[in-house]
Amino acid sequence: MSKERARRRAERLVVEERQKAVQARKVARRQRRRALLKRLSPPRLGSDGRLYHRSRRQRIGIVIVPLVAIGAVWLFIPETALRILLTVLLVLAAPALVVVVLGRRS
Repeated sequence: MSKERARRRAERLVVEERQKAVQARKVARRQRRRALLKRLSPPRLGSDGRLYHRSRRQRIGIVIVPLVAIGAVWLFIPETALRILLTVLLVLAAPALVVVVLGRRS
């Protein structure tokens, strides 16, 4: 009887060791994956996750100045085709102008 129990216990230990090895491989793989993702993802500089911080005044200016320029275009330019062209040009050029005027980091 004791030999039977010893054999079963040995079998249980073998099964447990296999399960532990499988679990250890899973944990190691998960840790490697997380480390890789951490290296590949861009850095989070602020507590809110934004890379570049702009003041409230700058953000308001980024919105208001192009809107005023578009309003002036539609107010003072009589030809509709030219209005549309200048509006599209302002919308496309605004992000580049923000970077040039305010810089990437503020």
